[in-house]
Amino acid sequence: MTGPSGNARTAAIASPDLKAARSETNDCGDGGPASVVARALLDAPAEGLLGAAQGKSDAGARARRAGVPVYGALDLGTNNCRLLVARPSRRGFLVIDAFSRIIRLGEGVLRSGYLSDAAMSRTIDALKICSDKMRRRNVSRSRLIATEACRIAANSGEFIDRVRRDTGLSLEIVSRETEAKLAVSGCASLIDRNCDWALVFDIGGGSSELIWLDLTRLARPWRRSIYDRLEVQSCIAGWTSLPIGVVNLAERHGGREVGRENYEAMVADVMAALTSFEGAYRFRERISKGCAHFLGTSGTVTTIAGIHLGLPAYDRSRVDGCWLGAPDARRVSDALIDMSYAERVAQPCIGQERADLVLAGCAILEALLRVWPCQRLRVADRGLREGILATLMSEDGHGGAPHQRHHRWPHAATGSS
Repeated sequence: MTGPSGNARTAAIASPDLKAARSETNDCGDGGPASVVARALLDAPAEGLLGAAQGKSDAGARARRAGVPVYGALDLGTNNCRLLVARPSRRGFLVIDAFSRIIRLGEGVLRSGYLSDAAMSRTIDALKICSDKMRRRNVSRSRLIATEACRIAANSGEFIDRVRRDTGLSLEIVSRETEAKLAVSGCASLIDRNCDWALVFDIGGGSSELIWLDLTRLARPWRRSIYDRLEVQSCIAGWTSLPIGVVNLAERHGGREVGRENYEAMVADVMAALTSFEGAYRFRERISKGCAHFLGTSGTVTTIAGIHLGLPAYDRSRVDGCWLGAPDARRVSDALIDMSYAERVAQPCIGQERADLVLAGCAILEALLRVWPCQRLRVADRGLREGILATLMSEDGHGGAPHQRHHRWPHAATGSS
C-alpha cells in the first residue's frame, strides 16, 4: 500500500539514530519505536531533527536559551506507559525526547477490581524514568493522564498517591470523553479531507474510544496547524467508549491459543457492545450516502500495518500515515489466527509482549468493519500524547492559535462516561 504521509526525507536523515533511540527509550511494542526523531510531527524542519538525531546540539538546552518552553505529555494506559517531550516550532511542535514501555497496569483488574502490587511496581519503575526525562529536559508545563485501568480500579487513589510519593509525578485520571477528544486532536492531521465521514478509533488495553466525524462541517481550508487539530472536535457527530480493550478481551477469551471459534466469540462481544451506539446514531446508513474512511490510532493497527508491509523490524516512518484496504487488514488477521503463539512471538512487529494481545485487537477491528463496512483504513502512530501537546501549546498561544474554543460534544451512547 502507500508509504508514510510524513516527511520521508526527515525520516531518512534520522535513521542512523533509530537504534540508539530505541535503546534509550526502552521501547517494547506500543505500536512502534519511540524514536526521538521519528515522532516529530507537522513536518518539522529536517535540520532541527538532524541535530537532535546526531547529537550535534542539545535541543532542550537550545530551547531554554531561546526562551522556548518545553512541554511534557504522558499517557498511562492499561497496557502501556508513554511519554513525549516537545517544544513548539513554526509548524507545530518538535519532539525532543520520548519513552514507551509495556507495563500491563490493568492486568487482572477486570477480574479482581484492583491494581496488583506487581503491576503497580512495574508501572512506577517506568514512571521514574519518565520523571527523570522531564526533569533533565526542564519541562515547564505538562499533563500526565491515566485512563481505563485507573478509572475502574478500586485502589487507583492509593496508586496515584504512591506515584506522587515515589516519582514526584501527579497523575490525572481522565474521563472517557476527555480521552476521546485527545485521540481526535492527536491524529487529526491524517484525516482525508476529501471524505465526508471518518471514524477515529483508539483500541486500548481496557477500553476502546470511537468517534465519528462529519467532515462536511469543516468549512475553511486545512492548514495543518495546532489550532486546526483542535478545531476538528467541532466535527464530532457521535462518540462512545467501549469498556473493551485488548487486555480484558484477551483475558476473557484467551490470548495465547486463539482459534476461529474464540476469535469469532471476541468479535461477537464487541459487536454486541456496539449495538446501542449504532442504534442511536445509525452511522451505517449515513455513511452509505457518502465517502468514509477509518483512522486507527493504536498498537493493533500499527502492528497490522507493519505485518502487511512485510517490515523486518517496525519502522514508524513506513507505518504512520499509510493506508490499508479492509481486505489487507483481514488477510493479516486471518494469517495471525492460523499462527501458533510461538509464531506470533517470532513476528518482528509483534514480539513476546504483544503476542497474546494482538488477536484481541484484530477482533475489535473486525467488529468495527462488520458494523461499518468502510474499505479504507489510515494508520496513525500517534494519539493521546500528541493531543495533549497540541492542547497545552494552543492554550499558551503557540502554533498561531486564536482564542481557544470549547466545543459541545454530543451525548455518548451507552458504554460511555
